[in-house]
Amino acid sequence: MTHAMLKGSNVPLEATTVRAVLRWTPGQGVPDVDASALLLGTDGRVRSDEDFVFYNQPRHPSGKVWRLGKKRITEGLTDTIQSDLSGVETDVGRILLVASADGESFDRVPALCIVLYDAAVVDGEPLAHFEITPETGAETAMICGELYRRGEGWKFRALGEGYSNGLKGLATDFGISVDESEPEEEAHQPLPLPETTSQPLPPEQPTTVPTQSAYGYPQPASAQQPAYGYPQPTSPQQPAYGYPQPQPALTAPDPNFRLPPQGPQFIGR
Repeated sequence: MTHAMLKGSNVPLEATTVRAVLRWTPGQGVPDVDASALLLGTDGRVRSDEDFVFYNQPRHPSGKVWRLGKKRITEGLTDTIQSDLSGVETDVGRILLVASADGESFDRVPALCIVLYDAAVVDGEPLAHFEITPETGAETAMICGELYRRGEGWKFRALGEGYSNGLKGLATDFGISVDESEPEEEAHQPLPLPETTSQPLPPEQPTTVPTQSAYGYPQPASAQQPAYGYPQPTSPQQPAYGYPQPQPALTAPDPNFRLPPQGPQFIGR
């Protein structure tokens, strides 16, 4: 049988492992919603920052309270906190079930509710169902309900108490140490990259290029072997094939030069 809860009402729990499902209807302009849990001691405050279970610390060190994460179902989106009540440390008296809207107000989150299930029963009916209605609409974090000890057992109480200063303000009120330099709603942090070991640099390379011209470009004048495909140097003793041969320079005629005697065949008749 499912108990339809009113604000401030409570119901005893026979289940030893409880799944608290936060549910809402997504849509355009609807902020993302996150479920969190705070484990409080007998003084109503956390014992240390480790008693805060949220997106950047999804599991309590005891292993008895953890965040299952988000899921899309027919009714909308869900984010879930599960608690093994039989194993929760004896100095923990209450477990607050919290919703935060990433700095946005809950008047923009339609059909917000919290539903409790017995985690040991597959596809069982809900144990309790509480429709959450913000009082002012400006709330950016909500205490949806709480699991609390009563004698040897546990109960669930519907609360619906809002905070206008977000998850940080709510957590601070219960003793969580918050770095004031952080934004109002801490962003989901990526996993740190593994450390790398620096390797020595390779030996320094020479800064000058060896004297050797590239193929296809003119060789320097001092090269012994010109590159193939370019004009070869010529010398006076060996003109290049296909080009005019050098001629000796002209000199003045010899004044004592005489034609040789002519034969009879050259004497006029």
